[in-house]
Amino acid sequence: MRRGIYLLEEVEFHPMNSRKPLEYLTWLTRYKREDDEMPVDAPELTKGLSVRSREIDLVGAFYAVGITGHPQFKVVTLWDCHGGWDGGWRQMMDIYDGVKERLFLSDIDDMRHTAFSRPLGAAPGSPALAAVLAESYAAPFYVFESATVRPGAALDYLAAVQEERAPMLADHGQRLIGSYEVQFCDTEVVTLWGTSLDAHLTLQRSRDAALGLDDEVEADHRLVSWRKRARDFLGGGWRENLLAPFPGSKLAPKG
Repeated sequence: MRRGIYLLEEVEFHPMNSRKPLEYLTWLTRYKREDDEMPVDAPELTKGLSVRSREIDLVGAFYAVGITGHPQFKVVTLWDCHGGWDGGWRQMMDIYDGVKERLFLSDIDDMRHTAFSRPLGAAPGSPALAAVLAESYAAPFYVFESATVRPGAALDYLAAVQEERAPMLADHGQRLIGSYEVQFCDTEVVTLWGTSLDAHLTLQRSRDAALGLDDEVEADHRLVSWRKRARDFLGGGWRENLLAPFPGSKLAPKG
């Protein structure tokens, strides 16, 4: 079985205009729903619309919860390159062959301020996003972690996440959706977790209790121990932020 290849993109909108992320998410989810109707293995490189293909699957479209540490306003999108390197990734790369005019034309010109993409390779044991969608899983919130690891320690860190951290967080209603080695560098990883508001709040209070900062709930000392354990692999900082799935995106609750 070949490795899953994904793409995560962070898009910012400045100056602060709350309509822009709404317009962008509405346009993007509609655009990709149309692509879902395309024949398999029939990508189109269309003037003004970039790559059209069902094999480049918009799995998640999220509005970043600014109060958890994101710039305001921000959108995060998660894409599944069906077929891996030789599938959806190849289709995305095709547009750069020859640097033709279509590379510079887009229906969303001037809507975004900045966009930063991370190509992701699934770590061993990471859930396949297609399988997650097949079971109709959806959560009201997702936790997006980006961590800087020591050079070469990405897969070791992600193995520890799956073996040690994921069972602990599952006890707090948080499910691992994906664990990824960022490609074309050797110092960054990304993990994505599904959660609910109640589970998120309970987790924070359990950690506070373990630190002696909340005596009204039961402490979970594993949460503090994990942060010490993670330092065996980290070469820099880590950050978690909450994402709210945009209605109509595939990882969003229905109805």
